[in-house]
This record gives sequence, structure tokens and C-alpha cells, in this order.
Amino acid sequence: MDVKYLFPARLKIWGWVILIPSAVLGLIDLFVEWQPAFFNWMVPALYKNEILGETTYFGMVDNNVLNEIFGILIIVGGILVAFSKVKNEDEFITKIRLESLVWATYINYIVLLLAFVFVYDMGFLWVMIFNMFTILLFFIIRFNWQLQKLNAKHEE
Repeated sequence: MDVKYLFPARLKIWGWVILIPSAVLGLIDLFVEWQPAFFNWMVPALYKNEILGETTYFGMVDNNVLNEIFGILIIVGGILVAFSKVKNEDEFITKIRLESLVWATYINYIVLLLAFVFVYDMGFLWVMIFNMFTILLFFIIRFNWQLQKLNAKHEE
């Protein structure tokens, strides 16, 4: 089956190489708040609103871009892992891929709905930050879990 919207299978390994270190270092960065000065850059901003500070529209702002770099790498790595073909991509794998994507979307929004009801203030901001990445994470986990179950069934 020719699936034009998927990346070649060889990019999945590159996705893992990007995703795992970026996720680990990104989490460490969030909790340790490591902000090396050499990542302080003047960057273009559409909008920046500092707490008890000034608001900037369409300008250049001084920002430590380490969090943005980790976020971009996590998304790129996650997309490469999630949407690269498997070696034997067929209609059944496509079905598993679609079901996993639907399942991940449901779970992601259930978590978000629960957060709306039970999490407030800065805790809710943290949930929203992690929620940007969880749909990819949920999809990768479910899709690979289903593939492992399929492979185990074929080996029996």
C-alpha cells in the first residue's frame, strides 16, 4: 500500500534519536530551570506580555530560547516517530494507525476536560504545556503497543 502522507521508514530511527534526548533534557530543564546565558537571543515576537511588565506586539524581544528549542525538537522527533512508515505498511497497519490516532485524541481531550474541572491557576498552565505534546505521546505509545501485540500474535 502506498501511503503518501507518511515519512519513509528510515526516518523513524532519527525521530527516536531526536525525541528521547530532547524530552529528557526538556523535562530536566523545566524542573531545574537551567537557562544558560548563551541561549539569550533577540528574537522576533508577534506578542509578548511580561507579568508586571510591558507588552510587545510585532517586535524584537530578548528571550532564552532553550525551551523553544526543546519544544521544537520534541515535536519534530515525535512526528517522525509517529508518522514514519513501518517496514511492512499495509491496510491493517493503516487501520491500527488510524485507530491509535483517534484513541490518542480521545484520551488527550479527556485529560484536558478533567484539567478544566480539577486543575487551576499555574497548575492548569503546566497541564496545557504538557498537553501540547501528549497527543503525540499517546499515539506513539498506543500505536507501538498495538504493533507489538500484532507481532506477538504472528510469532505464535
